[in-house]
Amino acid sequence: MALEERVEIGEEELLRARVYGLLGRYLAAPPDAKLLRSTAALAGDDSEFGRAIGALSQAAAGATADDAAEEYQELFIGVGRGEVVPFGSYYLTGFLHEKPLAELRMDMSKLGIAPATDASDPEDHIATLCECMAGMIAGDYQADLETQNRFFNAHIASWAIRFFSDLEKAANAKLYRPVGAVGRLFLTVEQTAFAMTE
Repeated sequence: MALEERVEIGEEELLRARVYGLLGRYLAAPPDAKLLRSTAALAGDDSEFGRAIGALSQAAAGATADDAAEEYQELFIGVGRGEVVPFGSYYLTGFLHEKPLAELRMDMSKLGIAPATDASDPEDHIATLCECMAGMIAGDYQADLETQNRFFNAHIASWAIRFFSDLEKAANAKLYRPVGAVGRLFLTVEQTAFAMTE
């Protein structure tokens, strides 16, 4: 959908899109200094999710881009494999490039979501899924709430909360520990909200 054809979205939907976008950006690649600065400026509140945002803000304020790159390498890439594997197929089957990836590719194609031309990771990477949800909410793709719900339940709900929980507990996670908390809490709210619409 062309940018000028986008529909206006409400404040709550905009917040959802921004959280998915923030998670996608942190999980696609290490944050640069600009992203760390903008994250450090975030303010939380006294809710559990708000406290997680506050912890992420504080962690970003104390991190450098070099530190973040090293942590990202240890967590997600490693030597042979990172401490946490960010792929849906792995969580659901124990292997990469399995049936969940094929099913995701079919659903992305139906929605008109093309993989990035420079992407080296399979589409079931958690960053790609977060970016897909952000795009659907923001109106980049023709995806009403029911479509978002189906996509979420088919490709995210079955494993991503476990992924974020594992990220929170990862031994090498410092900056990414609160990223894990934000992701876990946010997706739990999403799961509950979607269940209420069914």
